[in-house]
Amino acid sequence: MVEQPTEFVFDLPVGAGVATRANADGPPVVPKDAATVILVRDGADGVEIFLQHRVKGMPFAGGMTVFPGGGVDKRDADASVAWAGPEPSWWASRFGCDDALARALTCAAVRETFEESGVLLAGGADAVLTDVTPYAAARQALETREVSLAGFLTDAGLTLRADLLRPWAHWITPEQEPRRYDTRFYVAKLPDGQQADGATSEASGSGWQRPEDAIADAREGRRMLMPPTWLTLSELAKFATADDILNERREIVRIAPTLVRENDHVRVVLEKR
Repeated sequence: MVEQPTEFVFDLPVGAGVATRANADGPPVVPKDAATVILVRDGADGVEIFLQHRVKGMPFAGGMTVFPGGGVDKRDADASVAWAGPEPSWWASRFGCDDALARALTCAAVRETFEESGVLLAGGADAVLTDVTPYAAARQALETREVSLAGFLTDAGLTLRADLLRPWAHWITPEQEPRRYDTRFYVAKLPDGQQADGATSEASGSGWQRPEDAIADAREGRRMLMPPTWLTLSELAKFATADDILNERREIVRIAPTLVRENDHVRVVLEKR
């Protein structure tokens, strides 16, 4: 088992994906529930991770390299969604929330992954989709909120495949940030036959990369990574195959960073709570 640190000091230049509330002395912003999916696959030289480079100027994490994901939409809580795999109660026990939120988080994870990468973690009860090209219009409709995930899956005769996902981590944005998210991290292996792309308005580029190479790019200034992404990539670099990652047993503990400004850098201290 890969253990998460009890404390991890992470130095960032001021302005590198770190913002501060205008009313720094006031109450912290209430974090929005969100889901992130780490897509993994086996490459020629080891495990590869799907990463996206967010468009500069976006309200949150603009210009940063991230995993697909986003905030929970109220329609993600639709209990009518066709579901296969661990029930919401199981996810609730892993992520420390109630069943309704667990269902919404998992639906958000599947929806955001499809919207941002074109990978659809769905299928029949015994088969996973290998070709998602017939659902290109639905992908666009989901992104514009014209349809809900539950409605799309019902109309297409598809089932959400929660069994393709695994819980990985739980992060909450520092209290000093003007936009805050209470984010559950999932991991999933790229389904056979499917391809991940960067056809989303939120990304300026995307692609597969070994975690150690992504970290090297960050160290050398070719990309910017937020602390959760950097630390997660560091963990993933220790695995030999994608199946090893999925088979990893994790204790999910919420990690709540604290920002400490020191001259021209910000120390990000991670604490388990």
